Amino acid sequence: MKHLSLPTTNLPTSEIILGCMRIANLSNIDAELLLKTALDNGINFFDHADIYGAGKSEEVFAKALSMSPKVRENIYIQTKCGIRKGYFDFSKGHILNSVDQSLKRLKTDYVDTLLLHRPDTLVEPEEVAEAFNTLESAGKVRHFGVSNHNSGQIELLQRFVNQKLIINQLQFSVTNTSMIDRGINVNMENPASIDHDGGILDYCRLHDIRIQPWSPFLFGYFEGVYLDHPKFPELNETLDRIASEKGTNKSALVIAWMLRHPAKMQPIIGTTNPQRLIHICEASNITLSRQEWYEIYRTAGNVLP
Repeated sequence: MKHLSLPTTNLPTSEIILGCMRIANLSNIDAELLLKTALDNGINFFDHADIYGAGKSEEVFAKALSMSPKVRENIYIQTKCGIRKGYFDFSKGHILNSVDQSLKRLKTDYVDTLLLHRPDTLVEPEEVAEAFNTLESAGKVRHFGVSNHNSGQIELLQRFVNQKLIINQLQFSVTNTSMIDRGINVNMENPASIDHDGGILDYCRLHDIRIQPWSPFLFGYFEGVYLDHPKFPELNETLDRIASEKGTNKSALVIAWMLRHPAKMQPIIGTTNPQRLIHICEASNITLSRQEWYEIYRTAGNVLP
């Protein structure tokens, strides 16, 4: 597994992240096997959120790892806050309380990164700044970022917070490519040329913000998995052929497709199947040519101008 240093830090983190949203319902034995498989295959970056399993995912994670200082120093833990039942909340009080509860569930004194989960239109950036300062000075959070934010929203936050925002989680997959479509369709009058996110891909690259794609195997908004789906025959035919030529599997291939982008994205993998995780980790050793990359992009239904 290749490792990358995050912007503004020298921390070597795996280029593939294990998302822990679905581990809440795993038995301790199954959770132990999943996490051991991740570690054995070079994954040291684990993504959480206070709402995953209503907090249980963080508890299961800590128990399965038998969290201790020795274990903690070898892994990178990220969690998120801001989504509440029926509304979003970036208030100082909620951010501080959410982190305290996550630390208790994770059985650790600090998280490496805290992300604001989804934009709160009622956000008071000054409150966020106060919360971040409190958390940083207390040693509870080492780095900060956002999730599902556009360039203007990040600019607004960054004007007030002292800490560099180093991560942005965004939906991205072979079939959800709006983040890159606009850049390919410059000066065109077609749907793909529409700016949906304030040019977030280029913005993040210009400001050294690492993009973490979520749901890399899904199409639409949680509509289904595109691999072997009848809606994407040409894409799957292309993936089958290239995977066969490279002696790998389709799951690894589409993650390699993301890793090939020079933005150095770090995809979040949400599987709870250890064998599938092993297959996906093969992506770190696959290199796609430009021709192969664009062929996969085109057969997913994207038209080049």
